[in-house]
Amino acid sequence: MMPSQDTRIRNKLFSLEKSKFRSKFKLSQKERDYTSAKGLAAIKSHAFDFVNSRVAPDFPKNDGKQTPMKGHPVFIAQHATATCCRGCIQKWHGIEKGRALKATQVDYVVALIMGWIERQINAKRVSSHKMGQDG
Repeated sequence: MMPSQDTRIRNKLFSLEKSKFRSKFKLSQKERDYTSAKGLAAIKSHAFDFVNSRVAPDFPKNDGKQTPMKGHPVFIAQHATATCCRGCIQKWHGIEKGRALKATQVDYVVALIMGWIERQINAKRVSSHKMGQDG
């Protein structure tokens, strides 16, 4: 029996957190504010647009350099989740390079990105709440 997508996402996020490089990525306050102002539905729509245009093609333009390191919460999430280029997607997620991503694979990548963004937002809320209580 295959694990549910939610379980796969949760397990993959947990393993990515153990990577010294991937775990360095965090949303800045500016990116949190942008996410809050736009709403998660709009950010998810952006994620679909970026994934479909930048990493879903069989041979993406500038593969390995197509995802900026800043400028949008989705870009940060792509680096944190190893969905920034086809090389990282192959290494971390086992999705072969040289073939266009299927719709189900795009859905998985976007779900991973959104799961990471939601964790970032929720972690910040929890730490802000604790700080308010403690002092």
